[in-house]
Amino acid sequence: MTPARLRDLLEQVRTGALSTEAALERMKAMPFEDIGFAKVDHHRALRKGFPEVIFGAGKTAAQIVEITKRLSDGEQNVLITRLDAATAAEVCAMLPEVRYDEHGRLATLIRHPVESNGRGTILVVCAGTSDLPVAEEAAQTAELLGNRVERLHDVGVAGIHRLLAHHELLQQASVLIVVAGMEGALPSVVGGLVSVPVIAVPTSIGYGASFGGLAALLAMLNSCAAGITVVNIDNGFGAGVAASLINRVAIDSER
Repeated sequence: MTPARLRDLLEQVRTGALSTEAALERMKAMPFEDIGFAKVDHHRALRKGFPEVIFGAGKTAAQIVEITKRLSDGEQNVLITRLDAATAAEVCAMLPEVRYDEHGRLATLIRHPVESNGRGTILVVCAGTSDLPVAEEAAQTAELLGNRVERLHDVGVAGIHRLLAHHELLQQASVLIVVAGMEGALPSVVGGLVSVPVIAVPTSIGYGASFGGLAALLAMLNSCAAGITVVNIDNGFGAGVAASLINRVAIDSER
């Protein structure tokens, strides 16, 4: 149930185009729907501004399909994250409308055009090609939430001139998501160059002493560049949502 759909429902009741009984019938699935193995949150869009997102890891294809159907029956766009290729193939076979992006490890079911909700541009900056899956998760999440997103890839500190060559692009962004593994230094560099929020995403990419992304996480948490916020290891989705909320708050403050 989106704010627009609820507003339309209430307007129909007000004008007499819909009876209160009929409206009640439509609202029976609110605020959540218990389907046994999951409780589908139909009120998420009303509370947060975006619908429930399905975390695909650990779920069977049948479970994902059932949750997707329940969410999309409410005429909502559906995002499925952390979906491996094998499970995605099963999901797409059962729901041909679903589109899967193997690089970002996510799938979408689009029921209506994505409305623009962001004032400015979210720039996703990626240190290395190995970090791209997490960066794409962040970028595509932000896009599905109605933001204009640009990407800047392979500009890690091993060749800092590659980043500095895009100084103008960095300055034009309203929010930056900076994704890096190894020692996780890139967000500190970017944070020292821009005057807008920077969301740092450590990835699990690196050799043994990177401890599966822990070294990058700690480096980002200890950054001396002010204004950096850090999400968990490999959490591109969380970064995309946080950047969207920052971008959306800028719009809401002007209303």
